[in-house]
Amino acid sequence: MKLLIRNLNRATTEDQLKTLFLSYGSIQSCTLVLDKVTGASKGFGFVEMPDNGEAKKAMKSLNGTALDESIIRVKKAEDKASKE
Repeated sequence: MKLLIRNLNRATTEDQLKTLFLSYGSIQSCTLVLDKVTGASKGFGFVEMPDNGEAKKAMKSLNGTALDESIIRVKKAEDKASKE
């Protein structure tokens, strides 16, 4: 399951995000979305977890918690194809 993590502190790193989610299970991928010009974080990212049960537990537990002085929001990411 692919999770969208929003409201990240711009200083948060992929390693910090990965470490946070690893406590809930295995991670397939972890990506921060970066500005193409500056290379700075845009304040959101994605974590993919192969086990849906672990992903749901992480989403429920981490949504609304503090990370680097920001209250993060975690939800299931929508597929690009379903938006069109």
